[in-house]
Amino acid sequence: MAVAAGTVLHPLFTQLTTSLSDGGRGLDQIGHLEPVDWQDLLLTLSVVHDLHTAPLGQVDGRERFQHHPAVARLKWRLEEELVAELVRRDDATAWDLPGPAGAAMRAIGARGLVPDIYEWLAADADAGEIVEFLSIEGGPDGGFDDLVAAGQIGLDGQPKLELARNYWDEMGNGSLARVHTELHRTLSTALGLSCPPRERQPVEALERSVLTGLLATNRWLQPELLGALGLLELQAGPRCRRVVAALERIGAGDDALDFYVEHAMVDPRHGKDWVDHAVVPLETDPRWSSGIVRGARWRSIVNAGFFDAMSDWFLLDEQRAS
Repeated sequence: MAVAAGTVLHPLFTQLTTSLSDGGRGLDQIGHLEPVDWQDLLLTLSVVHDLHTAPLGQVDGRERFQHHPAVARLKWRLEEELVAELVRRDDATAWDLPGPAGAAMRAIGARGLVPDIYEWLAADADAGEIVEFLSIEGGPDGGFDDLVAAGQIGLDGQPKLELARNYWDEMGNGSLARVHTELHRTLSTALGLSCPPRERQPVEALERSVLTGLLATNRWLQPELLGALGLLELQAGPRCRRVVAALERIGAGDDALDFYVEHAMVDPRHGKDWVDHAVVPLETDPRWSSGIVRGARWRSIVNAGFFDAMSDWFLLDEQRAS
């Protein structure tokens, strides 16, 4: 469909971004505005969540407006729509899960454990396709250390200790060179990874990141955060092994391999320990138990959408060209 010259494709996102960059000018006029479509909603929420969780250097003073009444009103309204959509998709999914939260987490983790896109990556993708996919996928650590830190707030006992152990692993067990975000920076430099601007990312990629922002910035969704993070740990290991196979196949060096090799080795243990020591001790609390499983289901749903979109992005174009 042709777009008229001067048309703003994401008007609410654009207006919010402009207002924040202009010292808050015009913010009072946007709290009641509606996004024009689902992508506009996701992009707008991405900007709002940045004010809560992005590095200060990235937001560059805009964090001052984190709790501005118009921003708070916008966050509340758009997140209500997001949660309603997640609930709708969850209700439409045929789940057949065991009762206890730990067993349910394991069952969700086994569902779609290695999506087809990873098998293609390991066996067939060329170097350019591997770099393009990894630039969007982001690895299993998109701010994971900060998310684990947020997940510890208010916890005690074994769940608190397990998240602390997990966080210390994220911190390279005290070695700066082994901090997982440092390993990813080294990987990015070695391969030349460059994530596209959000406006050019698939909607399904936005959904995945915005779900994380939703869970990390709402205390009432802390159980869902633990479930979503636990599912990531349960599923990362086998997927990372496929990425390692892909990188080895194209002759990538150690700087490129190190990040995914690390996760291929440690994440299976992380997933098991997360379920055994963070989830199972909370099974007797109905709010925590149901919320943890719900968060894992939500993450599973947006993951499936993301990997289907990635398959379309790469595989269908490849089939058309053949």
